[in-house]
Amino acid sequence: MPVLQAEQLKKIGTEIFVAAGASVKEAKMVSEFLVKSNLAGHDSHGVIRIIQYVKEIEDGLIKPGAKIEVVRETESTALLNGNWGFGQVVAKEAMEMAIEKARDKAASVVCAFNCNHVGRLADYTEMALTNDMIGIAMVNSVKGVAPYGGADRMLSTGPISYAFPTGTEIPFVLDIATSVAAEGKLRVTLSKGGKLQEGWIIDKEGYSSVNPEDFYNGGALLPLGGDTAGHKGFGLGLVVDVLSGILSRAGCAYQGEKKGNGVFFEVMDIQSFVPLEEFKAQMSSLIRAIKSSRVRPGFKEIMFPGEPEVKTERVRLREGIYVPEKTWEEIGKIAKKLGVNISDPIRETNNFHKEQL
Repeated sequence: MPVLQAEQLKKIGTEIFVAAGASVKEAKMVSEFLVKSNLAGHDSHGVIRIIQYVKEIEDGLIKPGAKIEVVRETESTALLNGNWGFGQVVAKEAMEMAIEKARDKAASVVCAFNCNHVGRLADYTEMALTNDMIGIAMVNSVKGVAPYGGADRMLSTGPISYAFPTGTEIPFVLDIATSVAAEGKLRVTLSKGGKLQEGWIIDKEGYSSVNPEDFYNGGALLPLGGDTAGHKGFGLGLVVDVLSGILSRAGCAYQGEKKGNGVFFEVMDIQSFVPLEEFKAQMSSLIRAIKSSRVRPGFKEIMFPGEPEVKTERVRLREGIYVPEKTWEEIGKIAKKLGVNISDPIRETNNFHKEQL
Protein backbone atom coordinates (compact mmCIF):
# COMPACT_ATOMS: atom_id res chain seq x y z
CA MET A 1 0.00 0.00 0.00
CA PRO A 2 1.36 3.49 -0.81
CA VAL A 3 2.49 5.51 2.21
CA LEU A 4 3.87 8.99 1.52
CA GLN A 5 5.15 11.87 3.59
CA ALA A 6 3.13 15.10 3.64
CA GLU A 7 5.77 17.06 1.71
CA GLN A 8 5.83 14.42 -1.03
CA LEU A 9 2.08 14.69 -1.50
CA LYS A 10 2.18 18.51 -1.51
CA LYS A 11 4.84 18.47 -4.22
CA ILE A 12 2.94 15.93 -6.33
CA GLY A 13 -0.32 17.87 -6.04
CA THR A 14 1.34 21.18 -6.86
CA GLU A 15 3.07 19.82 -9.97
CA ILE A 16 -0.12 18.16 -11.23
CA PHE A 17 -2.23 21.31 -10.78
CA VAL A 18 0.40 23.49 -12.48
CA ALA A 19 0.52 21.05 -15.40
CA ALA A 20 -3.30 21.23 -15.55
CA GLY A 21 -3.19 25.02 -15.93
CA ALA A 22 -3.04 26.50 -12.43
CA SER A 23 -0.51 29.11 -11.31
CA VAL A 24 2.22 27.95 -8.95
CA LYS A 25 0.71 30.05 -6.14
CA GLU A 26 -2.80 28.62 -6.34
CA ALA A 27 -1.57 25.08 -7.07
CA LYS A 28 0.57 25.15 -3.95
CA MET A 29 -2.26 26.60 -1.86
CA VAL A 30 -4.79 23.97 -2.96
CA SER A 31 -2.30 21.13 -2.46
CA GLU A 32 -1.47 22.33 1.05
CA PHE A 33 -5.17 22.41 1.96
CA LEU A 34 -5.68 18.88 0.61
CA VAL A 35 -2.69 17.40 2.43
CA LYS A 36 -3.69 19.18 5.62
CA SER A 37 -6.97 17.27 5.46
CA ASN A 38 -5.08 13.99 5.06
CA LEU A 39 -2.90 14.83 8.05
CA ALA A 40 -6.00 15.50 10.14
CA GLY A 41 -7.37 12.07 9.21
CA HIS A 42 -10.04 13.36 6.83
CA ASP A 43 -8.92 11.57 3.68
CA SER A 44 -12.31 12.33 2.12
CA HIS A 45 -11.10 15.92 1.63
CA GLY A 46 -7.47 15.08 0.93
CA VAL A 47 -5.44 14.14 -2.14
CA ILE A 48 -8.26 11.94 -3.43
CA ARG A 49 -9.71 15.28 -4.62
CA ILE A 50 -6.82 15.75 -7.07
CA ILE A 51 -8.69 13.35 -9.35
CA GLN A 52 -11.90 15.39 -9.13
CA TYR A 53 -10.24 18.80 -9.49
CA VAL A 54 -8.19 17.92 -12.57
CA LYS A 55 -11.29 16.57 -14.31
CA GLU A 56 -13.19 19.74 -13.40
CA ILE A 57 -10.39 21.87 -14.83
CA GLU A 58 -10.53 19.82 -18.04
CA ASP A 59 -14.33 20.20 -18.15
CA GLY A 60 -14.11 23.95 -17.61
CA LEU A 61 -15.81 23.85 -14.21
CA ILE A 62 -12.74 25.01 -12.30
CA LYS A 63 -11.21 28.09 -13.89
CA PRO A 64 -7.63 28.55 -12.65
CA GLY A 65 -6.68 32.18 -12.16
CA ALA A 66 -10.29 33.39 -11.97
CA LYS A 67 -10.62 36.88 -10.50
CA ILE A 68 -12.63 37.13 -7.28
CA GLU A 69 -15.12 40.02 -7.36
CA VAL A 70 -16.68 41.89 -4.44
CA VAL A 71 -20.35 42.17 -5.40
CA ARG A 72 -21.61 43.87 -2.23
CA GLU A 73 -19.78 45.20 0.81
CA THR A 74 -20.39 47.03 4.07
CA GLU A 75 -18.07 47.63 7.01
CA SER A 76 -19.00 44.27 8.50
CA THR A 77 -20.22 42.19 5.54
CA ALA A 78 -19.26 41.20 2.02
CA LEU A 79 -20.58 39.08 -0.84
CA LEU A 80 -17.99 37.60 -3.19
CA ASN A 81 -18.32 36.17 -6.70
CA GLY A 82 -15.64 33.49 -7.00
CA ASN A 83 -16.11 33.24 -10.79
CA TRP A 84 -15.56 29.48 -10.50
CA GLY A 85 -11.94 29.57 -9.39
CA PHE A 86 -10.50 26.96 -7.04
CA GLY A 87 -12.78 26.75 -4.00
CA GLN A 88 -9.85 26.91 -1.57
CA VAL A 89 -8.59 30.13 -3.15
CA VAL A 90 -12.02 31.77 -2.94
CA ALA A 91 -12.73 30.55 0.60
CA LYS A 92 -9.35 31.63 1.95
CA GLU A 93 -9.87 35.15 0.66
CA ALA A 94 -13.40 35.21 2.09
CA MET A 95 -12.19 34.18 5.56
CA GLU A 96 -9.29 36.64 5.49
CA MET A 97 -11.76 39.40 4.68
CA ALA A 98 -14.11 38.26 7.47
CA ILE A 99 -11.26 38.31 9.99
CA GLU A 100 -10.21 41.85 9.07
CA LYS A 101 -13.78 43.13 9.21
CA ALA A 102 -14.36 41.51 12.62
CA ARG A 103 -11.15 43.09 13.90
CA ASP A 104 -12.65 46.51 13.16
CA LYS A 105 -16.36 45.87 13.81
CA ALA A 106 -16.45 43.06 16.41
CA ALA A 107 -18.32 40.65 14.13
CA SER A 108 -18.59 40.03 10.41
CA VAL A 109 -20.23 37.82 7.78
CA VAL A 110 -18.74 37.11 4.36
CA CYS A 111 -20.53 34.94 1.79
CA ALA A 112 -19.42 33.65 -1.61
CA PHE A 113 -21.06 32.13 -4.68
CA ASN A 114 -19.79 30.73 -8.00
CA CYS A 115 -17.30 28.84 -5.88
CA ASN A 116 -16.02 25.30 -6.40
CA HIS A 117 -15.42 22.69 -3.68
CA VAL A 118 -13.66 24.44 -0.77
CA GLY A 119 -12.41 21.31 0.98
CA ARG A 120 -12.42 20.87 4.75
CA LEU A 121 -14.27 23.66 6.58
CA ALA A 122 -12.16 23.50 9.74
CA ASP A 123 -9.19 24.86 7.79
CA TYR A 124 -11.03 28.17 7.53
CA THR A 125 -12.48 28.42 11.03
CA GLU A 126 -8.97 27.66 12.34
CA MET A 127 -7.79 30.79 10.53
CA ALA A 128 -10.07 32.81 12.80
CA LEU A 129 -8.94 30.83 15.83
CA THR A 130 -5.26 31.61 15.20
CA ASN A 131 -6.24 35.29 15.20
CA ASP A 132 -7.85 34.85 18.65
CA MET A 133 -11.34 35.03 17.18
CA ILE A 134 -14.32 32.68 16.92
CA GLY A 135 -14.83 31.21 13.46
CA ILE A 136 -18.10 29.85 12.09
CA ALA A 137 -18.45 28.32 8.63
CA MET A 138 -20.98 26.41 6.59
CA VAL A 139 -21.35 25.52 2.92
CA ASN A 140 -24.00 23.87 0.79
CA SER A 141 -23.45 21.87 -2.36
CA VAL A 142 -25.34 19.68 -4.83
CA LYS A 143 -28.14 17.46 -3.57
CA GLY A 144 -27.16 14.12 -2.08
CA VAL A 145 -29.12 13.84 1.18
CA ALA A 146 -32.71 12.73 1.64
CA PRO A 147 -34.99 14.75 3.95
CA TYR A 148 -36.06 13.00 7.14
CA GLY A 149 -38.63 10.42 6.05
CA GLY A 150 -37.95 11.01 2.35
CA ALA A 151 -36.33 8.84 -0.31
CA ASP A 152 -35.12 11.45 -2.82
CA ARG A 153 -32.00 13.61 -2.77
CA MET A 154 -33.04 17.13 -1.77
CA LEU A 155 -30.32 18.57 0.50
CA SER A 156 -26.53 18.65 0.41
CA THR A 157 -24.30 17.21 3.14
CA GLY A 158 -24.25 20.79 4.48
CA PRO A 159 -21.13 20.79 6.69
CA ILE A 160 -20.78 23.25 9.56
CA SER A 161 -17.69 24.22 11.54
CA TYR A 162 -17.05 26.18 14.73
CA ALA A 163 -13.61 27.02 16.14
CA PHE A 164 -12.83 28.49 19.57
CA PRO A 165 -9.38 29.39 20.92
CA THR A 166 -8.43 27.85 24.25
CA GLY A 167 -5.75 28.46 26.84
CA THR A 168 -3.66 25.43 27.73
CA GLU A 169 -5.78 22.86 25.92
CA ILE A 170 -5.93 21.78 22.27
CA PRO A 171 -8.16 24.30 20.41
CA PHE A 172 -11.83 23.40 20.17
CA VAL A 173 -12.64 22.81 16.48
CA LEU A 174 -15.94 21.25 15.42
CA ASP A 175 -16.37 20.22 11.77
CA ILE A 176 -19.31 17.97 10.92
CA ALA A 177 -21.65 17.22 8.06
CA THR A 178 -25.37 17.63 8.68
CA SER A 179 -25.75 14.23 6.99
CA VAL A 180 -24.76 10.97 8.71
CA ALA A 181 -21.45 11.10 6.82
CA ALA A 182 -19.70 13.29 4.29
CA GLU A 183 -19.98 12.18 0.66
CA GLY A 184 -16.21 12.02 0.50
CA LYS A 185 -16.19 9.22 3.06
CA LEU A 186 -18.33 7.18 0.67
CA ARG A 187 -15.81 7.97 -2.05
CA VAL A 188 -12.90 6.77 0.12
CA THR A 189 -14.76 3.58 1.10
CA LEU A 190 -15.55 2.88 -2.55
CA SER A 191 -11.89 3.35 -3.51
CA LYS A 192 -10.88 0.84 -0.83
CA GLY A 193 -13.54 -1.65 -1.96
CA GLY A 194 -15.15 -1.61 1.50
CA LYS A 195 -18.65 -1.54 2.94
CA LEU A 196 -20.38 1.33 4.73
CA GLN A 197 -21.79 1.36 8.23
CA GLU A 198 -25.45 0.46 8.48
CA GLY A 199 -27.67 3.53 8.49
CA TRP A 200 -25.51 5.82 6.35
CA ILE A 201 -27.27 5.57 3.00
CA ILE A 202 -30.37 4.33 1.23
CA ASP A 203 -30.53 2.94 -2.31
CA LYS A 204 -32.60 4.46 -5.11
CA GLU A 205 -35.69 2.59 -3.87
CA GLY A 206 -35.33 4.04 -0.36
CA TYR A 207 -34.01 0.89 1.34
CA SER A 208 -31.00 0.89 3.67
CA SER A 209 -27.72 -0.19 2.07
CA VAL A 210 -24.06 -0.67 3.03
CA ASN A 211 -22.81 -0.70 -0.58
CA PRO A 212 -21.32 2.73 -1.50
CA GLU A 213 -22.10 2.07 -5.16
CA ASP A 214 -25.80 2.31 -4.33
CA PHE A 215 -25.33 5.97 -3.44
CA TYR A 216 -23.74 6.75 -6.80
CA ASN A 217 -26.45 4.76 -8.57
CA GLY A 218 -29.27 7.03 -7.45
CA GLY A 219 -29.35 6.50 -3.70
CA ALA A 220 -29.02 9.12 -0.98
CA LEU A 221 -27.29 9.84 2.30
CA LEU A 222 -29.44 10.09 5.42
CA PRO A 223 -29.52 13.25 7.55
CA LEU A 224 -27.47 13.33 10.77
CA GLY A 225 -29.29 11.17 13.31
CA GLY A 226 -30.41 8.59 10.76
CA ASP A 227 -33.74 6.89 11.23
CA THR A 228 -33.92 7.58 14.97
CA ALA A 229 -33.13 11.31 15.23
CA GLY A 230 -32.72 12.40 11.61
CA HIS A 231 -35.13 15.29 12.07
CA LYS A 232 -32.31 17.14 13.84
CA GLY A 233 -29.80 16.75 11.01
CA PHE A 234 -32.57 17.55 8.54
CA GLY A 235 -33.30 20.83 10.33
CA LEU A 236 -29.63 21.77 10.44
CA GLY A 237 -29.24 20.91 6.76
CA LEU A 238 -32.07 23.28 5.91
CA VAL A 239 -30.41 26.06 7.93
CA VAL A 240 -27.20 25.55 5.95
CA ASP A 241 -29.15 25.70 2.68
CA VAL A 242 -30.73 29.01 3.73
CA LEU A 243 -27.54 30.75 4.91
CA SER A 244 -25.04 29.38 2.39
CA GLY A 245 -27.52 28.90 -0.45
CA ILE A 246 -30.18 31.61 -0.40
CA LEU A 247 -28.29 34.34 1.51
CA SER A 248 -25.09 33.80 -0.50
CA ARG A 249 -26.97 33.71 -3.85
CA ALA A 250 -25.39 30.32 -4.58
CA GLY A 251 -28.74 28.54 -4.81
CA CYS A 252 -30.24 25.66 -2.85
CA ALA A 253 -29.16 22.05 -3.16
CA TYR A 254 -32.47 20.81 -4.59
CA GLN A 255 -32.16 23.01 -7.67
CA GLY A 256 -31.08 21.02 -10.70
CA GLU A 257 -28.63 23.65 -11.96
CA LYS A 258 -26.86 23.89 -8.60
CA LYS A 259 -23.05 23.63 -8.78
CA GLY A 260 -20.15 24.07 -6.37
CA ASN A 261 -20.30 25.41 -2.82
CA GLY A 262 -22.27 28.32 -1.42
CA VAL A 263 -20.15 29.82 1.38
CA PHE A 264 -21.18 31.43 4.67
CA PHE A 265 -18.38 32.58 7.02
CA GLU A 266 -18.90 34.43 10.29
CA VAL A 267 -16.17 35.74 12.60
CA MET A 268 -16.48 37.22 16.09
CA ASP A 269 -13.77 39.20 17.88
CA ILE A 270 -13.73 37.75 21.40
CA GLN A 271 -12.22 40.86 22.97
CA SER A 272 -15.29 42.86 21.96
CA PHE A 273 -17.30 40.71 24.39
CA VAL A 274 -14.96 39.42 27.08
CA PRO A 275 -11.23 39.75 27.85
CA LEU A 276 -9.37 37.23 25.68
CA GLU A 277 -7.41 35.56 28.48
CA GLU A 278 -10.58 35.18 30.55
CA PHE A 279 -12.30 33.50 27.60
CA LYS A 280 -9.38 31.13 27.04
CA ALA A 281 -9.17 30.27 30.73
CA GLN A 282 -12.87 29.42 30.86
CA MET A 283 -12.58 27.35 27.68
CA SER A 284 -9.73 25.36 29.23
CA SER A 285 -11.77 24.84 32.41
CA LEU A 286 -14.75 23.65 30.38
CA ILE A 287 -12.63 21.16 28.44
CA ARG A 288 -10.91 19.79 31.53
CA ALA A 289 -14.25 19.41 33.30
CA ILE A 290 -15.80 17.48 30.38
CA LYS A 291 -12.77 15.23 30.02
CA SER A 292 -12.87 14.40 33.75
CA SER A 293 -16.25 12.70 33.34
CA ARG A 294 -16.41 8.97 34.06
CA VAL A 295 -15.91 6.93 30.92
CA ARG A 296 -18.62 4.51 29.83
CA PRO A 297 -17.84 0.82 29.34
CA GLY A 298 -16.37 0.26 25.90
CA PHE A 299 -14.79 3.73 25.67
CA LYS A 300 -11.17 4.60 26.46
CA GLU A 301 -11.44 8.36 26.88
CA ILE A 302 -13.54 11.43 26.16
CA MET A 303 -12.20 13.46 23.25
CA PHE A 304 -13.59 16.88 22.40
CA PRO A 305 -13.91 18.33 18.87
CA GLY A 306 -10.52 18.94 17.30
CA GLU A 307 -8.59 16.56 19.55
CA PRO A 308 -8.73 13.46 17.27
CA GLU A 309 -7.43 15.54 14.34
CA VAL A 310 -4.47 16.89 16.31
CA LYS A 311 -3.53 13.40 17.51
CA THR A 312 -3.90 11.95 14.01
CA GLU A 313 -1.70 14.68 12.56
CA ARG A 314 1.09 13.87 15.01
CA VAL A 315 1.00 10.22 13.94
CA ARG A 316 0.80 10.91 10.21
CA LEU A 317 3.62 13.45 10.26
CA ARG A 318 5.75 10.73 11.79
CA GLU A 319 4.53 7.61 9.97
CA GLY A 320 3.30 9.04 6.68
CA ILE A 321 -0.07 9.19 4.95
CA TYR A 322 -1.73 6.06 3.59
CA VAL A 323 -3.18 6.50 0.10
CA PRO A 324 -5.56 3.76 -1.12
CA GLU A 325 -4.11 1.77 -4.01
CA LYS A 326 -6.94 2.71 -6.36
CA THR A 327 -6.56 6.40 -5.55
CA TRP A 328 -2.80 6.27 -6.08
CA GLU A 329 -3.26 4.53 -9.43
CA GLU A 330 -5.73 7.22 -10.56
CA ILE A 331 -3.34 9.99 -9.50
CA GLY A 332 -0.55 8.19 -11.35
CA LYS A 333 -2.61 8.05 -14.55
CA ILE A 334 -3.38 11.77 -14.32
CA ALA A 335 0.27 12.62 -13.69
CA LYS A 336 1.39 10.56 -16.68
CA LYS A 337 -1.21 12.19 -18.95
CA LEU A 338 -0.03 15.65 -17.87
CA GLY A 339 3.65 14.77 -18.22
CA VAL A 340 4.36 14.95 -14.50
CA ASN A 341 6.95 12.54 -13.17
CA ILE A 342 5.98 11.40 -9.67
CA SER A 343 8.41 9.29 -7.66
CA ASP A 344 7.42 5.90 -6.30
CA PRO A 345 5.84 6.11 -2.85
CA ILE A 346 7.35 4.62 0.27
CA ARG A 347 5.83 1.17 0.66
CA GLU A 348 5.17 -0.05 4.17
CA THR A 349 5.51 -3.81 4.33
CA ASN A 350 4.66 -4.18 8.00
CA ASN A 351 1.31 -3.79 9.67
CA PHE A 352 0.45 -0.17 8.80
CA HIS A 353 -2.53 1.28 10.66
CA LYS A 354 -4.82 2.65 7.95
CA GLU A 355 -6.90 4.63 10.39
CA GLN A 356 -3.83 5.54 12.48
CA LEU A 357 -5.88 6.18 15.59
